[in-house]
Amino acid sequence: MKRSAGLLMFRRTGGGLEVLLAHPGGPFWRHKDEGAWSIPKGEYGDPEQPLAAAQREFGEETGLAVVPPLLPLGEVVQKSGKRISAWAFEADCDPAQLRCNEFELEWPPRSGQRQRYPEVDRIGWFGLAEARRKLLRAQGELLDRLEQVLAGRS
Repeated sequence: MKRSAGLLMFRRTGGGLEVLLAHPGGPFWRHKDEGAWSIPKGEYGDPEQPLAAAQREFGEETGLAVVPPLLPLGEVVQKSGKRISAWAFEADCDPAQLRCNEFELEWPPRSGQRQRYPEVDRIGWFGLAEARRKLLRAQGELLDRLEQVLAGRS
C-alpha cells in the first residue's frame, strides 16, 4: 500500500478562504487541469513519520516555508488505493516563487530519451469552490475537513 503525506496551505482574504494547490509536472499532466491538481505531498516509507514526510515534501515541491501550527486533517484514500495523510497551516506566498525538485523520465515512452521535469510545474491560490473542481476527487474531502477545523477554532 502506497502512503503519502502532504500539507494544505490556506489564507483568509476579503473573498473568503483560499488554498494553495500544486499542478504536477511532466508530460502526462501537461494538458490536464480540472481534477488534476493536488495538495503538495509525496510518498514516504518506514521509519519516516507522516508529519515529517509532509513537511519534507512540501519544501521539496514548493520551496516554501511551513508555518506552525499544523492542523490535522486526517487521511483520505485516492481511487488508486494510495492513502494520504494531511495537515493544514495558515500562511501566504507568491506562487511565482515556486522552486521544486525535478525527476527524470523516459519520454516519449520507449524512445530511449531521458528528460527532466519539475515535480510541480505551477502552484496557485484557489477559492474553495474552484479548488474542489481542480483537486483530484478524493482530496476534495480535505477542503471539507479544513472548513470544519477552522469553524471549531473561531
